[in-house]
Amino acid sequence: MIKGLLLRRVTGKALVIGAALALAVQATAYANTVGVTVKTPGATSGPAAAFAEISTHADCFTGLVAGGGINQAIGTGTSSNGNKINGTSPSPDGTTEYTGSTGVVGTDVTHWLGIGGSGGAVNASFSSTPYAMCFSSNLINHTQVVMNKVAGPTSASTVGLVTAGCPANTRLLGGGARITPADVGSLKPIASFPTFDNAAHDYGRKAAANGETNPDSWTAVGWNGGGGGTSNETYAYAICSGNGINVGGATVTVRFTEVSGPTAATAGQSATAGCSGNDGKLISGGAAVSGGSVTTTDFTGPGSPGDHLNGDYPSDSGGSPVADGATTTAYWTGYAHTGGGSSPSTYTDAWALCANDGV
Repeated sequence: MIKGLLLRRVTGKALVIGAALALAVQATAYANTVGVTVKTPGATSGPAAAFAEISTHADCFTGLVAGGGINQAIGTGTSSNGNKINGTSPSPDGTTEYTGSTGVVGTDVTHWLGIGGSGGAVNASFSSTPYAMCFSSNLINHTQVVMNKVAGPTSASTVGLVTAGCPANTRLLGGGARITPADVGSLKPIASFPTFDNAAHDYGRKAAANGETNPDSWTAVGWNGGGGGTSNETYAYAICSGNGINVGGATVTVRFTEVSGPTAATAGQSATAGCSGNDGKLISGGAAVSGGSVTTTDFTGPGSPGDHLNGDYPSDSGGSPVADGATTTAYWTGYAHTGGGSSPSTYTDAWALCANDGV
């Protein structure tokens, strides 16, 4: 009798332990395991002519694009002022651009464009290197691209700001920016950053600040240094999780830094932000050259009409771009450059978006 009672007690304990183990295994199976691989094909030369652009692309062979970037070689001397970013944006096939109707324009995209432009000067050193942030997650296994656009800017030293917002109950993963047309040499995107569609961020005019979580929108800012161009347009792209995915336990954390400069003519400045602690893995980032205080005031343009971006890319802690196939990248760098004139009260900004591994 006692022996039978002991057997039942032992069996009962075994069942409880077995049930606990089953729950643990089940929880592990549904954990949001995040993987990110950086893909880049290397540099594409050009443009070789003034007021032109070249397009190149990075491709994800596994995973989906969460975002991407571009880094440029500009050479030295005053002609280095002529190379500029014209676009860093998603593409369905590595060639086609989302520039037509606004709203959700693509799903499960695996290609990222890097578009380099020229102003009135060129040299043989000009090139652009695109980067794709190839993202995999057993929770966020589908994505969608939301595009919004605005006419302009057409006047000298003015901004054209536009924000693309993710659908309700989805999570922002990254974003990009683009301007057209290429033959307006003074036109360029000078900002591409995460934000929120709420009053506190003036509905995208103020950027997400360091430590904020789960931004829901992406802003792009066009800058027209010399004026002109009646058909100018600025495009913002938000990369969002797919519809119908429960993202309640997935956290995206913003890391941000702002550095003074560049202020001298024909000079550059970099800023680097990085994921740390419990932030999780770097999934994308953004950059700007601005009038400063971009997270506390509405975005303002930099101090000179010639200011532009030459870099918006995944990097190491020192700001050097990472190699193809990197899987442990934790930093994002923005690189800004002036034109031929001095640029007082100008700042360089960088954002890193970090996704938590667990739910």
